[in-house]
Amino acid sequence: MRIRALLTAGLVGLSVLAAHTTATAQQAGDPLSEKQWGLAQLRAPEAWATSTGAGQVIAVVDTGVDLGHPELAGKLVPGATFAGCGERPAPCGNGDWLGVDGVGQPADVHGTHVAGIAAAATGNGIGIAGVAPDARIMPVKALEDGSGSFAEIGAGVRWAADNGANVINLSLGAIPGAQLLTLIGLTPETKDAIAYAREKGVVVVASAGNETAPLCGTPAWEAGALCVTATDPAELHSVYSNLGLKLDTKAVAAPGGSSLQGCDGDVWAPVPRGAGSPDCGQSDYDSLAGTSMAAPQVAGVAALLGAQGRDADGIEQALMRSARTPLVGARGLFTPLYGYGIVDAQAAVQQPM
Repeated sequence: MRIRALLTAGLVGLSVLAAHTTATAQQAGDPLSEKQWGLAQLRAPEAWATSTGAGQVIAVVDTGVDLGHPELAGKLVPGATFAGCGERPAPCGNGDWLGVDGVGQPADVHGTHVAGIAAAATGNGIGIAGVAPDARIMPVKALEDGSGSFAEIGAGVRWAADNGANVINLSLGAIPGAQLLTLIGLTPETKDAIAYAREKGVVVVASAGNETAPLCGTPAWEAGALCVTATDPAELHSVYSNLGLKLDTKAVAAPGGSSLQGCDGDVWAPVPRGAGSPDCGQSDYDSLAGTSMAAPQVAGVAALLGAQGRDADGIEQALMRSARTPLVGARGLFTPLYGYGIVDAQAAVQQPM
């Protein structure tokens, strides 16, 4: 069984997003930031006066990153490649999305998009603003052509934990029912790697899955991971998103896009240069939807909290206690749709340490 990147198929809709983020001095130089409704939903700009994520490293264990993209090139720490190594010992590369064969698969634009959501360069005159403007990105390629084995992903997680990652983002997942395989120990590699990372004090953030299933998919299901469900621009549970149910109830929600409202109803972020889809009209950027897009929003906020000196337990508690449930207005209230609620960066950085 293989794990795949979590991305919904884009659906054509008739309505477009009406809400925009509030302009800040940092966002003023990012022309696409007016389309980033997710930043407003997270209240990320309001948190930047307190923390920008400086000194934190977010490992993106995914399909690799376009190492030369101007949104990311100046933000990178050394990465590694575990997918597509063949007979070569792993790691066999530096985390570049092109992989060891030098061929960029269409599905492999995913990792660049995820990395940009978490920590794209902000105020640089192009593109978008990252949730954690001053955090750095560690590119770890554990998926090739959008999928990878439990062993490859587990190896990537362990490598990231051993090489300075403070937060690990896993925007990937196996099919519903695979939780049973990890519970009975048939596919332990990723589960054990998450436990290893967590023991080293690394926060692990993972996508819930896009199958409209009741349980968080694996690896979000695992005890050491924080499961992230997706919301749309109206703060409603996204139609494709799995629920936030898991044994330890460690789950929250974050902007993942609608998949029903056109380009501006989904999540804008960089993709490998020249790989943007014609539908959304940007060469180096694209708008995608999925719990894949929700997880790095939370990873970015985790970096904001880590930069304040909080440990992994403190980061998770701050995220869950300050999260808000739409309509009822409660904070830190668990529901199947939202977990402990939509992550609120402003409220999280103000939580007592």
